Amino acid sequence: MERSAASNVRLATLALVVVFLAAPGLIAAEYTIKLTTLAPRDSSYHRSLLRMGQAWRTASGGAVELIIYPGGIQGGESAMVERMRINQTQAGLLTAVGLSGIEPAVSGLQNMPMMFRSLDEVDHVVKEMQAMLEKRLLAKGFLVLFWTDAGWVRFFSKQPVIHSNDLKPLKLFAWAGNAEQVDIMKSLGFNPVPLETADIFPGLQTGLISAVPMPPSYALAGQIYIEARHMLELNWAPLVGALVVTKRAWDRIPQPVQAQMLSAAAQAGSEVKVAGRKEADDAVRTMQGKWGLTVHKTTPEIEVEWRSFAEAVYPRIRGQLVPADIFDEVRRILQDYRSARAGTR
Repeated sequence: MERSAASNVRLATLALVVVFLAAPGLIAAEYTIKLTTLAPRDSSYHRSLLRMGQAWRTASGGAVELIIYPGGIQGGESAMVERMRINQTQAGLLTAVGLSGIEPAVSGLQNMPMMFRSLDEVDHVVKEMQAMLEKRLLAKGFLVLFWTDAGWVRFFSKQPVIHSNDLKPLKLFAWAGNAEQVDIMKSLGFNPVPLETADIFPGLQTGLISAVPMPPSYALAGQIYIEARHMLELNWAPLVGALVVTKRAWDRIPQPVQAQMLSAAAQAGSEVKVAGRKEADDAVRTMQGKWGLTVHKTTPEIEVEWRSFAEAVYPRIRGQLVPADIFDEVRRILQDYRSARAGTR
C-alpha cells in the first residue's frame, strides 16, 4: 500500500510537471516574431497588437511568441523594412510610406491628397485593390495579415494655416527617405524638412520644423499640440497601413496554427481601424479642451481652394510618387463608386 501510494504521488507530480511545462506562456517559444511599429506605446494600436500576440501564443500552445517594439524605437519605417529583409525583425505595422518601400503600388492609397472624400471611399478602394497589392507584396516576400487606417491626416502648425499659401513660409515635416516627395514640395514653393518620425517633436521644439501633417490621435500621443497649437480641420489624406510579416518567418509556422493566427490578426485589424477613427475625433476634443489647441474650421470655399491646389499637383504625383497605372486605377475606382452611389439616390 505504501509503495503504491508513493508511486501515485510520483505519477501525480510528474503529471503536474507536464501540465506546467505545456501551459501556454510557460514553455519556451519555438517561433519568435519580432514586430516593429510607429504606433505609440500603450496606444489602442499597441494594445490591440498585444492582444493579438496573446491570442497567437494561446492558439499555438505557447509555440509562437510575438515581441512588439512600439513608438519607432527600432527606427523609421525604411529602417523597419530593412530589418525585416535581413531577418532582424519579422513583422511590421507600417503606413503606406513604409509599405511603398516594398511595393510602390501601395502609395496609391495615401499619396494622393484630397483624392478621397470620405472614409467609405478609402474602404472601397482598399477592398478593390487589396488582392492585387497583396499578391505583389507576397511576390516580394511579405504577407499581409490585415489592412487598416488611422483616419485623416490634418495639418498641425505653430501658427495658423487656413489657406494653402499659409503653408509655404513654414518648415514642413516630410518623411525621410522620400526624395521624390521632397522634390515635388520644393517645386511648389514649400520648405520641406526630411526627418524620421521620432524627430518630429524635437524638431518642433528647436524650430527645425514648424508644421507637420499627421492624424490627431498621433498628435495627442506624441504631445505635438504642446509646440504646434493650431490644427486645420481639413481631410488632407488618409493614413493607410497594413500589418505584414515576412514569408520566410510565416512559412515556418504549422498551417493549422497559421489559420488561427490569421483570425486573431483580422480581429486586431478591425479593432485598430475602429479605434483609430474614433480616437481621431476624441483626440481633437481632448487637445482643444484640456490643452488649448486652436482648431481652424474649413468653409466650402476654403475646401474648394485646397482641392484645386491638390489637383494641380496630380500631374507631378502621377508617375513620380504614385505609379501612373495605380494613380489611374484609383481614380477609376472612385469615379465608378461615386457614379453608382449617385445612381441610387
